[in-house]
Amino acid sequence: MPLSSGDKLGPYEIVSPIGAGGMGKVYRARDTRLGRDVALKILPPEVANDASRRQRFELEARAVAALNHPNIVAVYDVGEGYIVSELVDGEPLRGGKLGLRQTIEIAVQIASGLAAAHDAGIVHRDLKPGNILLTRDGRPKILDFGLAKVQVQSAAADEAPTALTEAGAVMGTPGYMSPEQAHM
Repeated sequence: MPLSSGDKLGPYEIVSPIGAGGMGKVYRARDTRLGRDVALKILPPEVANDASRRQRFELEARAVAALNHPNIVAVYDVGEGYIVSELVDGEPLRGGKLGLRQTIEIAVQIASGLAAAHDAGIVHRDLKPGNILLTRDGRPKILDFGLAKVQVQSAAADEAPTALTEAGAVMGTPGYMSPEQAHM
């Protein structure tokens, strides 16, 4: 059941829907404790009972929360079936005409954000214009790490890191997949 304006989830009051994807619906919400607008991503009820999808959703929250980079959306809170992140004032990167200089500046910033994620053992795996918002001041913000491959360090230092996703699983948006992924 979709949420409507005025509905509450904990301290968050729904303002309006923003969008939806495979891992949930996103709403503009008001954090009533801090008095600021946030993005509230909610796991849909039809997958809330699927332990692996719930685990992926929680992994996304932890992975992004561990990152601190100006080109990656900040996570503020996580709860039972939801993630609260910064509300980016901007538009998806797709569309519009950018000059060469601006295109290069944006590409460098995106690469910087991805490098920070990779340094933390996180591979986005669904990077596409719709998952990058361009802020009003021209700064790209990478969001939606729902399909990220996260290297989870094991308790023993001598053991190899493990990944949450299954070997050979093809994930992502077909038009933006690498040729290696598309041919699997």
